Amino acid sequence: MALENLKIVLEAAGRSLDRLVKANVFLTDIKGFGAFNTAWGECFPTEPKSCRICVAVHQLPLNTDVEIEVTG
Repeated sequence: MALENLKIVLEAAGRSLDRLVKANVFLTDIKGFGAFNTAWGECFPTEPKSCRICVAVHQLPLNTDVEIEVTG
């Protein structure tokens, strides 16, 4: 869902996933990294891939599980 929302927000701003330069990903449960990484790979199937940092955090605003900050 986070990646779908990201795509919608980017398109509303006249951008797209394939133009991303960097993404900072914050997960409240690092056990979800495998599933997130699979979903990320499906969104970005071609090379070159954008730079991505993924870290586990204790808590995110609004009780969300994933936060994605992008530069593009």
